[in-house]
Amino acid sequence: MTRKCCKRSTVSHQGYFSMKAFLSVTALFAALAFAQGGVLVQDAPSCPNPEGEHAYPHPESCNLFFLCTNGTLTVEQCENGLLFDGKGAVHHHCNYNWAVQCGERKADLTPISTPGCEYQFGLYPDTSDCSVHYIKCVHGEALPHQCEPGLVYDDKIHGCNWPDLLIEKCNPEAVVGFKCPTKVPSHTAAARFWPYPRFSVPGDCHRYITCVNGFPRLIGCGDGTLFDETTLTCEEPEVVAGRVPPPLAEPPVHGAVVV
Repeated sequence: MTRKCCKRSTVSHQGYFSMKAFLSVTALFAALAFAQGGVLVQDAPSCPNPEGEHAYPHPESCNLFFLCTNGTLTVEQCENGLLFDGKGAVHHHCNYNWAVQCGERKADLTPISTPGCEYQFGLYPDTSDCSVHYIKCVHGEALPHQCEPGLVYDDKIHGCNWPDLLIEKCNPEAVVGFKCPTKVPSHTAAARFWPYPRFSVPGDCHRYITCVNGFPRLIGCGDGTLFDETTLTCEEPEVVAGRVPPPLAEPPVHGAVVV
């Protein structure tokens, strides 16, 4: 598949303008910037910062933006499915259209669809059922992705989420492979965290399970730490290595992941 590149219009510049003046003057020639960003614009202001790369919003279009690259001013267009907000970096300074607040700027949301992709750039579920997989579209190519262990794709937030927050279609016990007990012995370490008891994951010292409202969630330690089965907390590796794991008073029930 041929990748489409952002089209640019080379802009000449005269003198230095303050940021306020720069954005004001851009409004004067914004109407000349064709939607494809291919029209040469003369007598435009100089970039406020002549060094590095800096992006500025187009005053009228949410699909377009101004880019200053080492003093060269160009009009750029976001790829299909993306809009400019000055915050996103999904591709070439642009963000997913659902994440951008355009305000009074107009946005063209006409989709250019390919198999598996409504827009050339976007995130989509791979099925209407509960799934740990999703589709990420890049230049119209549908690329399969997988959520972090213990999470499922949530189309409402366009990202991965806890399965117990999608209880209408997901079974958290099947996704995590664990069934939360209704109670834990008072003398165990897990009881210290009640009503959110914690449990170790057999064979995985980088994660642990915590029960929230009776549903399991798989939590990662992160930051190079390991789960300590004695304290049921994430500790430095040398601390965990010096402990002897205690026997389980009431072994948790683990099962296979079925989605």
